[in-house]
Amino acid sequence: MQTLHWQKSTYSGDGSNCVEIATTPTTIHIRDSKNPAGAHLNLRPTAWADFLSHAATAGR
Repeated sequence: MQTLHWQKSTYSGDGSNCVEIATTPTTIHIRDSKNPAGAHLNLRPTAWADFLSHAATAGR
């Protein structure tokens, strides 16, 4: 099993209440920083790109 390198959002402030992601060529892994051992959400890179595109334009 490969080691994942988790990154916190640059918008997380003190880093205690945010989402973390780890990327591989085939999967974007997402977890809650408050519960790193808990369940992870895994998305294909195309689904992650769609989400980011929507999030960037939501609320405009």
